Amino acid sequence: MPTAARLVAAIALAALGWFASELIKPLIEAQTGRTEFGAFSAINLVIGAVCGWIVIGKRAGRGYSAAIGNGITGTAALVFWGLFVQAVSEMVRLSLARRYDGPIEAIAAVFELIVDYGAYLLDAQMLVALFAGAIVAGVSSEYAARRWR
Repeated sequence: MPTAARLVAAIALAALGWFASELIKPLIEAQTGRTEFGAFSAINLVIGAVCGWIVIGKRAGRGYSAAIGNGITGTAALVFWGLFVQAVSEMVRLSLARRYDGPIEAIAAVFELIVDYGAYLLDAQMLVALFAGAIVAGVSSEYAARRWR
């Protein structure tokens, strides 16, 4: 059921997904020299909106302390699905370039890519941005749930 809390959570986590994507691009560029990112930020924005709507918005209205936990849970879901989708996308790109000998090797590469991409998230600036964004998303969703019933 659509509620203001779900909408606010979706917007907040979508913004966090976009912001985190823009923060991580220079880190990836410095490490790999890759400058073409395609729809990287837009995909993470959509993943953030979906995770905000489903994970945070659904749990809004249980108090502000629970809202912080909800925000952290929603951000963890955003990170997990973002890593997974981007790793699968990269695996498909590499598969089309015939970098893998078979489908099992390609599937195993997804998990290696998740670990590689996850290492970029260990940057202090990224961790602070994700944690602060999680709190903002959770609390703003809780505020919307209390304000617009």
